Amino acid sequence: MSGLLIRDAEVDGRRCSVRVRGGRVEELGAAAVRAPGEEEIDAAGGALLPGLTDHHLHLFAVAAAISSVRCGPPDVRDRPALRTALHRAVPDRHGWVRGIGYDERVAGSLDATGLDALRADVPVRVQHRSGALWVLNSLAGERAGLAHGRHPGIERDDTGRPTGRLWRADDWLRARLPKAPAPSLAEVGRRLAGYGITAVTDATPRLTPDSVGRLAEEARGGHLPQRLLLLGAPLGTPPTARPEPGPWKIVLADSGLPDFTGLVEEIGAAHRRGRPVAVHTVTAVSLALLLAALEEAGVLPGDRIEHAAVVPAEAVSVVRRLGLSVVTQPGFLADRGDAFLDGTPPHEHADLYRCASFLRAGVPVALSSDAPYGPLDPWSVIRAATTRRVPGGRTANPAERLTAAEALAAYLAPPHSPGARPPQLVPGVAADLVLLAVPPAEALSDPSADLVRLTVIGGRVRYRRS
Repeated sequence: MSGLLIRDAEVDGRRCSVRVRGGRVEELGAAAVRAPGEEEIDAAGGALLPGLTDHHLHLFAVAAAISSVRCGPPDVRDRPALRTALHRAVPDRHGWVRGIGYDERVAGSLDATGLDALRADVPVRVQHRSGALWVLNSLAGERAGLAHGRHPGIERDDTGRPTGRLWRADDWLRARLPKAPAPSLAEVGRRLAGYGITAVTDATPRLTPDSVGRLAEEARGGHLPQRLLLLGAPLGTPPTARPEPGPWKIVLADSGLPDFTGLVEEIGAAHRRGRPVAVHTVTAVSLALLLAALEEAGVLPGDRIEHAAVVPAEAVSVVRRLGLSVVTQPGFLADRGDAFLDGTPPHEHADLYRCASFLRAGVPVALSSDAPYGPLDPWSVIRAATTRRVPGGRTANPAERLTAAEALAAYLAPPHSPGARPPQLVPGVAADLVLLAVPPAEALSDPSADLVRLTVIGGRVRYRRS
């Protein structure tokens, strides 16, 4: 095809035709004549939008999750169901079983002994729903050399014996697992395109050169057609590299917070290389540490807070004054908000996953999935941001609700500018587009991935609803 003509689409409140050629929007007008060799699509009044951006996810983890055993709600809700799921699982070519999404509501605080009781005949590793914890059964612990491990995240009992629980020790564990190639991102790219997502930001921290190279191969090969920004690209990565380096990812894990001086130095090191920082914080304590460190180190345009799961009211004005943006995930509320409400002191309920209060204060807010730890579907996240309803039926601080239009806009900003105003569809812009089956007002009244009819990335159709 020499181009694409989308006829009778609603763009910014008006019905028009949009011509795409050479990877860009070439023309918008009330009437257009189909050129030879040009594909024509009748939008029938459906909304034509800039493509969506998922501003925080973990691509290889999403790919791995697709072939892993689900170990938590809604698929698994109790110990017998977990035992059945693990025994039905087919071990990989190295004989291991990999589980994901575990939640304490299923079978309590799982350790090696508890996992042995569920399945002990093959090495099993199960990841907690938060992504911060792996639990190994005894055979897996032996294969990984857990007893002699030196990583600070290896949990031990009073006698010094490993419990089978590893906190934020992904790199250590990965180095001790049987060697396997990184999973293909083809299915991930396909699913993202089906949601209307045309750009993604991989938030995996401290990517190795091999991982960056593998991501580049997947992008070049078309398996991942989305535009790609990497928070974990090594600090020395030139800004012209492909995939592009984004802000430098720093994780403030409450299981082991860095000392203040070290955090200030890391922020400064990133800033000196022209890299803003993207800092993971999920508690009020870690947020206070970050804000104090930024006051000391100084800020750089593009500095951002990842998650902002708990934000005291008095911190909102500080975030605004420092010029930070926030990338947050209200989809967690719809996915497992009962656990957040039950596990958080009542006086902090108003501080959970703030959205509206940031917007009212003038803080740029972007929404994202944190997949595979949160739901990948952006339309479910948009719904969660508007209702803030948890699975049990309660509402988590309704004052923080966004309108559907605000929630959608929080997915439309480009990767480098989370929370910025959505780009306008005008001649000359990159043809990263999503066509919905209905007009905007109807789509906003009931957001759903089922409404995505066509996704175009760089002028090429990457998804077409059959």
